[in-house]
Formats: sequence, structure tokens, C-alpha cells
Amino acid sequence: MNLNESNKISDLVEYQKDSVVSKTLIKKEKGTITIFAFDKGQGLSEHTAPFDALVQVIDGAAEVIISGKSHITKAGEMIILPAGKPHALKAKEQFKMMLVMIRE
Repeated sequence: MNLNESNKISDLVEYQKDSVVSKTLIKKEKGTITIFAFDKGQGLSEHTAPFDALVQVIDGAAEVIISGKSHITKAGEMIILPAGKPHALKAKEQFKMMLVMIRE
């Protein structure tokens, strides 16, 4: 797959049983764009990041917890993960997301 051509975002990563799969599309000093596929029940444990990040849900639904507050985010929706705030993700069903991290 050539990323210089038009591609369907949801086709850039495939689901794998009991796994989280990721593919970095852009990695620069000032930011990254990564596509993830989470099998149902998989997630990312609570952590913080020094930079703001944008999560765009491409397929399925996830629970996004920011500073202890739960948000159900579905395909076509997005949420901002603020810098320095603890956050975690859990797949309510299989889901795919694009993570855009902007570094200052």
C-alpha cells in the first residue's frame, strides 16, 4: 500500500484477535499520526502525555477516560486528550482510531 496515494483510513490497519495493532503514518519532530486497531476489550492503560492529542474514531466505539471522566466515543467522533491529564482507552467493541499528536 502506497501512502502517497489516496487510501481508505480504515484499511490501513487490520484487527487481530486479542491485540492492539498500530501503524505510524507520519513521524516528525513536531508531531505524529498513528492509526490503531483494537480488538474488543483491548486498550491502553492510564498514562499522561506532555502534548495534546486528538483521537478520531474511524470504526466501532471506545471508552475514553480523561481525568477519571468516562466518554463513549463512536465512529465519526473525535475527542481531545489534553496534555498532562491522565487518560486511558478501552475498546467497547472492535474499534479503529487515528491519533494525532502535536508537539510544541
